[in-house]
Amino acid sequence: MTAADAGELAAGDVVELDVGAVAHGGFCVARHGGRVVFVRHALPGERVRAEVTEARAGQRFVRADCVEVLSASPHRVEEPCPYAKPGLCGGCDFQHADLAYQRELKTMVVREQFERLAGRTVGVQVEPVPGDTHGLGWRTRVEFAVDAAGRAGLHRHRSHAVVPVDTCLIADPRIVETGVLGHDWTGEAAVDVVAPSAGQAVVVPVPSGEEQAPAVVEAVTGHRFSGRFEVGARGFWQVHPGAAGTFVDTVLEMLEPRLGETALDLYAGVGLFAAALGAAVGPQGRVVAVESDTAAVQAAQLNLAAYPAVLVRARVDDAFGVARPRRSGPAPRRVSRPRKTRRHPLLPLQADLVVLDPPRTGAGRLVLRQVAELRPRAVVYVACDPAALARDTAFLAESGYELVALRAFDAFPMTHHVECVAHFEPRPETALSPRPALDEDRTEG
Repeated sequence: MTAADAGELAAGDVVELDVGAVAHGGFCVARHGGRVVFVRHALPGERVRAEVTEARAGQRFVRADCVEVLSASPHRVEEPCPYAKPGLCGGCDFQHADLAYQRELKTMVVREQFERLAGRTVGVQVEPVPGDTHGLGWRTRVEFAVDAAGRAGLHRHRSHAVVPVDTCLIADPRIVETGVLGHDWTGEAAVDVVAPSAGQAVVVPVPSGEEQAPAVVEAVTGHRFSGRFEVGARGFWQVHPGAAGTFVDTVLEMLEPRLGETALDLYAGVGLFAAALGAAVGPQGRVVAVESDTAAVQAAQLNLAAYPAVLVRARVDDAFGVARPRRSGPAPRRVSRPRKTRRHPLLPLQADLVVLDPPRTGAGRLVLRQVAELRPRAVVYVACDPAALARDTAFLAESGYELVALRAFDAFPMTHHVECVAHFEPRPETALSPRPALDEDRTEG
């Protein structure tokens, strides 16, 4: 009996596995000799031969790639891209599954994360987003790595190694048509290519072209809101052409903003949700958009100039600028003085509505506690990571806000990524309880 047969796996070992359930991250779970194996390029229910790619002493799990299918899932298909195979490009996780089943796998992941991290059973089903071609040709922003020979390519899974490629099937065709993959990029670390909804594709070498990266125009056409937004070529914007319109429609449908209401848009980016809210609440309403990235704030100020209800604020300290800046040096001696009131300049006194679109790590307990203190009648959370959203759902529940609706979208076909939009409302006892003190009620000194 070999060490691999006994479960003492090392990188390079090849073992037979019965593949179990899909897990968050683009792999399935199997077991070998009592040890967990996270295996990519496999599907639930298959029997495969897998090569161990990572194994560390003392860890209870190893990572592996399926290199041979002994018993195939009925949902298995031939990968359309020649680079979506073990040891090659790590950008796609599920090209070996038919598109409908990919969405079933993502649905399983979202449900499992909510059960495990939020203690909630959700009946969500991952929905398609219009704008791709059978799951291909959708990615409008791609950063290609550059190898030592100056060739553009993509990274291997969990590696800095560059795999030179001559195509990328999930990329918008205009990206490949720029010739980026046939150019010599010697001296550059990477090259970004953006195919905006309006105008020509833009190529930005990094670092030499980073400072001169132009802005592009992205048009959003939804059922409830339409607009045009200026975005830096290296700034954040949804990469699927149908994503921005789908998400803004969903947010508005869940929030149902009314004329004259006050809304808070946290992690506002270049102003997509703030603009939609500004149009909905009208000039007699108010929207406070809070963002930390300097370039995004500048773009948001430009994009939101046409919405008189919207006030753009740069985040200056903690999650959205509620905590006071720390003083340097020794703590001052406390002196009794008359009580003063203070209102933090970034926050409204109270918010009827809150929308959050945080980074992959999520918003966290502190931010969500402060959101709940504003006593909004509705909170909508846009999340690109279901685990972070499920964790934050539990944090909101601690503050009296319950999940009332959840939708999930396949905005990243062929990959394991999924976008969720969650709707929260206060529990009845929370809505009736007195509002805790906000910054304007707290005293200084």
